[in-house]
Amino acid sequence: MTGLQKLVVSLFLLASAGTAGASTAAESTDEDGRRILWGTHLLAGGRYDDVRMCVGSPPGVPGGPIMDIYLDIRFPVGRHSWLALNLPIMRPILFGFAFDMLQFEPQVTWEYHFPTSGKTGWVLGAGLGIVFHYGPDYLSDPNSPGPSFFAAGPLFSISGGLAVSGGSGGTWMPGLKLFYAPLFSAEYDTGTVAGGGVELHYFF
Repeated sequence: MTGLQKLVVSLFLLASAGTAGASTAAESTDEDGRRILWGTHLLAGGRYDDVRMCVGSPPGVPGGPIMDIYLDIRFPVGRHSWLALNLPIMRPILFGFAFDMLQFEPQVTWEYHFPTSGKTGWVLGAGLGIVFHYGPDYLSDPNSPGPSFFAAGPLFSISGGLAVSGGSGGTWMPGLKLFYAPLFSAEYDTGTVAGGGVELHYFF
């Protein structure tokens, strides 16, 4: 196991410790009787990225397709709002073990669920997170990558969707997301990541 792969495992052990602590409070409720919600979501779309190598694009193409699966923990905040911790799972593991790269983008999203008397309702969100990168730049070929370097930067996003309550007590929420992140590195020029995609949430 390489040092980077050990770092990926360490990040998930820390995340697991945090989620275990949250699970002990999951049965507590706020003043409106709401409790912590657990869930997951899929993001699929595309991005412009003039820093990181994209394994789904030819060398020299800045950006490409994106896909990730997240673990979500929602904490009730206010009467109609939630604070969601979004922890990416698929891409950090895949890139760490298959390509010896790190792409880890945890985020906290504030969601406002518009009041509704039915089983569906609109949701708007605004997110703030951080991007961690270790790997070659976008000029590299996955079969012959250039030198790896660290880069990081803040992650900003806006999202919207439609929450649909299911009969089993869970909620589905399809939606759209836009994001932007400036990336900074001591070894590479300042870069830009910007894109969007379709999301599908499920929480219970």
